[in-house]
Amino acid sequence: MNKLQGSNAPTSKTAAADASLGKVIAGRYRLEARIGEGGMGVVYRARHVLIDRVVALKLIRPDLRGETHLRAWMLREARAANRVDHAHIVDIHDIGETEEGELYLVMEYLVGVSLSSEIARGPFQLTRAVDVLEQMCAALARAHDLGVVHRDLKSDNIMLINRGGRKDSVKILDFGLAHLARDPRLAPKGAVFGTPEYMSPEQARGEEAGPKSDLYALGILFFEMCTGQLPFKSSDRETLLEMQRNAPPPRPRALRPDLNPTAEAIVLKLLEKDHRKRFMDAHHLQEELKALQRSLPQQAWDTGTGEAAAAPPPPPPPQSPGVIEWGSRAALFSRMVSRAYYANNVPTEIGDAVQKVWDLAAKANRLEGEVASHTRKTEALERRGRALRAEIGRKVEELAHEESRVRREIAGYQEDGDRLRAEMAAAEQTAAAARAMADAVEVKRLLDRAAFERAGAAAAKVESIRETIEKLQQKRATREAVARDLRKQIEELRGQLARYAEALEEDLSGGREKVALRTREGLVFEKQFTELSNMLVTHLKGRPECRDLMSELITQVSPPAQQPQPPKPPVVGAPRPNEPR
Repeated sequence: MNKLQGSNAPTSKTAAADASLGKVIAGRYRLEARIGEGGMGVVYRARHVLIDRVVALKLIRPDLRGETHLRAWMLREARAANRVDHAHIVDIHDIGETEEGELYLVMEYLVGVSLSSEIARGPFQLTRAVDVLEQMCAALARAHDLGVVHRDLKSDNIMLINRGGRKDSVKILDFGLAHLARDPRLAPKGAVFGTPEYMSPEQARGEEAGPKSDLYALGILFFEMCTGQLPFKSSDRETLLEMQRNAPPPRPRALRPDLNPTAEAIVLKLLEKDHRKRFMDAHHLQEELKALQRSLPQQAWDTGTGEAAAAPPPPPPPQSPGVIEWGSRAALFSRMVSRAYYANNVPTEIGDAVQKVWDLAAKANRLEGEVASHTRKTEALERRGRALRAEIGRKVEELAHEESRVRREIAGYQEDGDRLRAEMAAAEQTAAAARAMADAVEVKRLLDRAAFERAGAAAAKVESIRETIEKLQQKRATREAVARDLRKQIEELRGQLARYAEALEEDLSGGREKVALRTREGLVFEKQFTELSNMLVTHLKGRPECRDLMSELITQVSPPAQQPQPPKPPVVGAPRPNEPR
C-alpha cells in the first residue's frame, strides 16, 4: 500500500535472479532486496507495507521447506535469541508461517560489515581485537547463563555496526543451531553440525556442544583477528575435522611476533583440546579480557580518530511514501479529468474511476491509522517484554558471574586439596618409616632420642596436613553451598523468564494477527488503486492539456534519480547502488 505497483517492482534482471522480490510475506512484509543467504535460509531486506519499518526477513530455503528439523531450527533461533535479549545479539521482531507453508523470521535490519570482511583486510590492532572479543564474550555469557549455546560461531555470523556513537559494536547472528543436540527429534545421534574451521574437538567427534564449545570458537576468532588467518586450514572437510580433534594449534606469536604474550596465552587456553583446560566459563574469560584491556595502550580507532573514522557513514535504507500520497494522486487525476472534460462530458467509467480512487485513498488512510494503532500497542508490549527480559537477564548474569567466581574458588580448593593429599601420602610413608625405626630402637633398648623425635615430627606433620585438608574441605563445603544457592536462584529466574516468554508470545500473536488482517485488506485496496490508476493514466496520457499534471504524477510515482555520490565502502545488509528501491 505504500507505492503504486510499478514504482517498487524489481527490475527484470533482478526479478530473474530472485522471483521472490516484490512478494508480500504474511500479508505485511514486502521483500525489497536480497541481502544474504545462509545454510538454512535466504535473508531479504523487507518493509512493512503499511508501517514504514525496514527489517531483515529470513525465509527458509525453498529446497528445504519439507525438512521438518530445519524448520524447527529456525523456530529455535527466534526463541533462543529472544530469551537472551542482549545488546550484542540480533533482535527478533516476529516469526511465523505463511499460508503457503513458508516459515519466516523477522529481525532488526543491520547496516554494517561482517567480521569476516574486516579480517580479510588484515590482522586487527590488538586493542580492537580484544574489544570485539569482549563484546562477543559478554553476549555469550548471557546466553550460556540462560541455557543457550550458539554451536556455530564464525566470522560470517558476527556483524560490526556503528551504534550510539560506538564504532565496532558487535551483533551475533544465527542462533539457529542452539542446543540442537539436546532434542533427539531435531537431529540424529552423533550428527556433526557446524562450520569445520570453527568447530570444537568435541563437536568434531560428534559429541554434544556445550558452552565451552562456543569458547573454543572464540579462540579461533581471536586467533584470526590477531594473525589474519585461521589456525587450521584444509580444503578437505575430514582432514580439517581431524586437525580440530588432535592437531595442536600454531602459536600466534610465530605468525605475529609483536603480539602481547598475555593475548597469546588466552588464545592457546581457549584452543585447548580438552575442554576442562579451557576457561571455566565466559565470565572467567571476560574477566581476563578486561584485565588485558586495562593493560593495553589506547589506540586511534578507540577514540574515533583513525582512518576508518573518516569514512562516510553507510547509507540508510531507502524511504517509502505512505498512503497519504494516494490522496495527492487522486487530486491530480481529478484535475486532469476536469481539464480534459467539461463537467457534464466526463465518461461514466472515468468519473466512477476517479471517485473510487478518492474512496480508496480515504479507506487506506483510515486503515493505516488502525494498523498504526495496533502496531503501537504491539510495539509497546514488545518494549515491556524486552525490558522485563533484560532485567531478568541482568539478574541472572550477576548471579552467574558470582557463581563463576565461587566455582573457581571451589576448583582452587580442590587443587590445593589434591596437592595436600599427595603431600600427606608421602608424609605418612615417612612417618611410618620413622615410627618403625623408633620401634626398633625401643625393642633394642637403645638410647636414640633422635629416632623418637623424627617419628614424632613426622606424625605431627601428617596431623598438620590432615587438619589443613579438613579446613579446606570445610571451606569448599561452605562455598559449594553458596554455589548451590546461586544456581537455585538462577534456575528460578530462568523458569520465570520461560513462563513470561510464553505468555508474552500469546499476547503478541494476537496483536500481530490483527495487524495482518488489516494489512491484507490494505493490499486489496492497493491492487484496486493500482488498476484504477493505470486505467486513468492510459486514458489521459494522450491529452495535451494534462501533460504537466501527468509529469507531476510520474514524478510522484517514480522520483528522479539522485545525483551521483562518491563511492562508499561496501555495507553488508544495505542495498547496493544498483538495487531497485
